[in-house]
Amino acid sequence: MIPTPESVDNAFLTRILQEAGHPGAVVRGFTSEQIGTGQIGKCIRYSLELAQDIDGVPRSLVGKFASDDSQSRTTGVQLHNYLKEVNFYRELRPRLRISTPRCYYAEIVGDGPEFALFLEDLSPAEQGDQLGGCSPEIARAAVLELVGLHAPSWCDASLRGIDWIGEPSPPSNQIIRAIYNANLPGFMERFGASLEADQREIIQRLGSVESGPFGLLRDPFSLVHVDYRLDNLLIDATSTPPRVTTVDWQTITLGSPLADVAYFIGAGLLPEDRRKIERDLVREYHAALGLAGVSDYAWNDCWEDYRRGTFAGIGMTVIAALLVVQTERGDEMFTAMAQRHSRHALDLGAGEFL
Repeated sequence: MIPTPESVDNAFLTRILQEAGHPGAVVRGFTSEQIGTGQIGKCIRYSLELAQDIDGVPRSLVGKFASDDSQSRTTGVQLHNYLKEVNFYRELRPRLRISTPRCYYAEIVGDGPEFALFLEDLSPAEQGDQLGGCSPEIARAAVLELVGLHAPSWCDASLRGIDWIGEPSPPSNQIIRAIYNANLPGFMERFGASLEADQREIIQRLGSVESGPFGLLRDPFSLVHVDYRLDNLLIDATSTPPRVTTVDWQTITLGSPLADVAYFIGAGLLPEDRRKIERDLVREYHAALGLAGVSDYAWNDCWEDYRRGTFAGIGMTVIAALLVVQTERGDEMFTAMAQRHSRHALDLGAGEFL
């Protein structure tokens, strides 16, 4: 039986530790506290009291479950968010080089919402701050970390046709575009006053075209995180360079790798900082792809794909903002994302692709 936050007990925690290669581990007690700011899922840190100290046995784990909010749970099931994350750890993580937590348990019933993950606790690494943005050093580390996701899956045809991974298709694009346009009036009512006229205009234009994030899969493609932003990164800023570990794999799919890059840079850096360093960041990413074995991808093509990728953040913001439970921090986050992603697209002249 898949555990809930209320049913987790010593026996369960002992079992998953032993099955993970720690046969002598015995949990005789634990404390728990909710952590993070997830919209679809709920994360709980379990601090473990072990019967005896054994080298290598973790003293804490992070459990992830469905949100307590019924609207968010429904969204998680409809968008396959829970299924994607469980299957990411089961099937995809071993073939990738991007840093993720070690997984001790991953189970789901159907598409959810009944599921549970138990992951390595990466404390003292801390969750990034989507509202505050990040330093250029952290941005560089985060962008280069994406090479470990994109390069191993670069144009890999064997990943196509897998239902739970998914990829853009005419039916799915029609649905996403319909959701986007259905959300636009409510989105503008809630957030429009915080946007300038040109920002509101490009957000509205995006819903009237089939390009941008509503286009079909095109080369180059790879596995993409889709929601690669600071809130979904654990950052250890005490190391040099900062160590970045990616969590929240609920949106993994196939798409344009540069959309992940543009999404992170557009949301994670304040506009005045982004303008100074983004071309250099994308050049370093492009060079790192080459070192990782990706050939025949010209710099000019990379930069154009990056510019096109600025629309991914707009699409995510408009769609997600009205599909999850409304909170004060959530509204602040979506306001910042709408402002930054729309200004990003405008700064790079991406309107020419609409």
